[in-house]
Amino acid sequence: MNLGTLKTACAAHGLFVMGHLSDDENTLVLIGADASFWDAFTQNAEFKDGMKNPIDRYSKRVIGGMADGAVTHFPSDGPPYDPFIAWALRSGRFWQSPTGMMVHDTAGLMISIRGAIRLPQTIAASHAPKTSPCDSCETRPCVTACPVGALNAVSFYDVPKCKAYLDTPAGGDCMDRGCMARCACPVSQTFNRPDAQSAFHMKAFNPNK
Repeated sequence: MNLGTLKTACAAHGLFVMGHLSDDENTLVLIGADASFWDAFTQNAEFKDGMKNPIDRYSKRVIGGMADGAVTHFPSDGPPYDPFIAWALRSGRFWQSPTGMMVHDTAGLMISIRGAIRLPQTIAASHAPKTSPCDSCETRPCVTACPVGALNAVSFYDVPKCKAYLDTPAGGDCMDRGCMARCACPVSQTFNRPDAQSAFHMKAFNPNK
């Protein structure tokens, strides 16, 4: 398996290679949900069977199949959990945004890393942008988009304040369309993730709503 064949295999399942990094004599390939992920996922049994953790189960089945025996890693496995954030930042395609959340060069703040495959080979680093897209973003709308200021430069993410707002009628827009800070990112807006997918993730984050 090489990076080219893996990219092709990912595209058939609504996934894409978000970055890769060297790890000893291996290469860790980070695989995430593309804009077409929702259409692919909702056609499969994991979405329809009513069992828990459908996206995690779909990701493990599909990425495990693509790995063809190579070692796989998944963010849902643990504890202990694999250092996906550290891996992402080392890949050169993710950075920390002003909100504290990671930003990706093509997905913006709409990041959903579904797994990683450890290829037993060394692959040259990708020719990715050398600086964060936030560096050239003059208005930084993500910083002010949250209606209750749950994201800030001091505490980064006030989870109780966020969830309390989501439980109110005013929080319905966030529940239906996704986090306003993520949606406000100009790069996120070009990624075109469906509202239904964002709503699914928001329901998982705040299941009592």
